[in-house]
Amino acid sequence: MDNSLVIFDLDGTLIDTIGDLSAAVEYALSEGGFPGHSVEEYRAMVGHGIRNLVTRALPEGASDEVIELSLSRFLDYYTSHIDVLSRPYPGIQDLLHELSDSGIKLAVTSNKFQAGTETLIRRFFTDIPFAKILGNAPGLPLKPDPEVVRLAMDAAFAGSPPARGRVHSRVALRLRSGLAAAEYGRCAVAQPETGAEEARSIPATIYPDRARSAGRRNRALPPHDSERYSGGYVVLVGDSATDIRTARNAGIGAIGVSWGFRPKADLMEADVVVDTVDQLREVLLRETDNLNTD
Repeated sequence: MDNSLVIFDLDGTLIDTIGDLSAAVEYALSEGGFPGHSVEEYRAMVGHGIRNLVTRALPEGASDEVIELSLSRFLDYYTSHIDVLSRPYPGIQDLLHELSDSGIKLAVTSNKFQAGTETLIRRFFTDIPFAKILGNAPGLPLKPDPEVVRLAMDAAFAGSPPARGRVHSRVALRLRSGLAAAEYGRCAVAQPETGAEEARSIPATIYPDRARSAGRRNRALPPHDSERYSGGYVVLVGDSATDIRTARNAGIGAIGVSWGFRPKADLMEADVVVDTVDQLREVLLRETDNLNTD
């Protein structure tokens, strides 16, 4: 599906990096004589860039000088230990190959510093043809700013904008993607072409108490996007509320993964929440099959 793009978060979505991140912060804290934290506590701190991670780990009220010194110590340690414990989640590498082989474009958007993001991609996904790899770089805002999504879309579709035609918005992705063993409910949603409401089946992985309001809210991509990216879908996959807000701010679909660093409750605003890589595969590749047979 040449007109589709899946944008992945990195930490907690593609790769389990919490071991190396927590070890690096622990090193920085120890060097400064500060108390450390558990791995579980670090799960709640990551996701907003390394400066925020280090600041949160330090005692409240730490001076700018202490923050800068601790950040330097963190980077010194982390850059030389970035892949000691970090590994892709089981099944992720195969999934990326399957998506790519199906013609779906791929990108990464992360709040991790750019050099670290690129290092991990080279280390674990060297043969995956990502259209764009975006980390925290000078002049680039952090998620949930939608600019990172725009840049990923521009790179993915540069020089070959999809033909105008039927719009497959995140509504279509949410409603037409089923999980193999999912139970189904009913809700009223707006159809992208006509705006008319119709009762459609939705996967049980969408939180049922939010399904009706989500159907009303997500009628279609914004006009400029629906014209440019018609005939496919664009969706962001991530493990945190920040990822879901990024997708919302950009007007694209949001898939939450529960195997990452955040509790499942943080993903309630996603269009779909999946618990396994196999479920994610089912959602993304079934949608491609649906679009190809319409």
